[in-house]
Amino acid sequence: MPTTANIVRVGYATALRRWRPLGILLLMVPLCACEADNNAATSLADEDYRVRHPLVLTHEEASLDIFPEGPTLDANSRARIKEFAADYRNAGEGPVTILLPQGTGHDEIARRSLDAIRRSLAAGGVSGAVDVGVYPAFDSTLASPVRISFVGLKAKVESRCGQWPDDLASGAFGDGWENHPYWNEGCAYQTAFAAQVADPRDLFAPRAEVPSDVEMRTRAITELRQGNDPGTKWATPGSSIGQVGNN
Repeated sequence: MPTTANIVRVGYATALRRWRPLGILLLMVPLCACEADNNAATSLADEDYRVRHPLVLTHEEASLDIFPEGPTLDANSRARIKEFAADYRNAGEGPVTILLPQGTGHDEIARRSLDAIRRSLAAGGVSGAVDVGVYPAFDSTLASPVRISFVGLKAKVESRCGQWPDDLASGAFGDGWENHPYWNEGCAYQTAFAAQVADPRDLFAPRAEVPSDVEMRTRAITELRQGNDPGTKWATPGSSIGQVGNN
């Protein structure tokens, strides 16, 4: 005759077998939730425009076209060459190349401007070797410039803008109804940002610290000791927008 203890053990074993699958399912629920969270996080990261259209550093040719009108250069051309020389000092490598047009009616003018171009480069800080060559003019009736170039470090977008792999909104199939950013979002912004940065290396690593402004620090400490606000006070004159242009 079964005892009470045996009945309890049998009942417990039966209940354990019966509820074991449910317990396994309950244990799997948090794991599934973690997997869903990971998938969601990965999906959001893939849709970030900085991930989809990343910025990279490449070595590409930078060029400047100068249209001389005589053996001397005008102030605008000299300023452009000096700025180009500064870009070479920051991110250039190898020699600077000057290509003169050949096959036009103004070849002599380009050759006579070579010394002035060299002087402007030297004024901009280019002290290394400068290679000189020629290139054939495609159309003698058009103005052919003197081309100055160098190979240097440049930031650019790794992906190609203007691609449309998916329709923005398709009423027939429901494509584009997920409220996700479209493929090209941020590509133009990244391209413009890369083109405007002064030093491409600043996109990937901060610059070294420079000495602090001693005068500014002294002024701020003096104001604090006197119990004043050390912040800079900016005076903004108040004017009605309706009065703009009436003066």
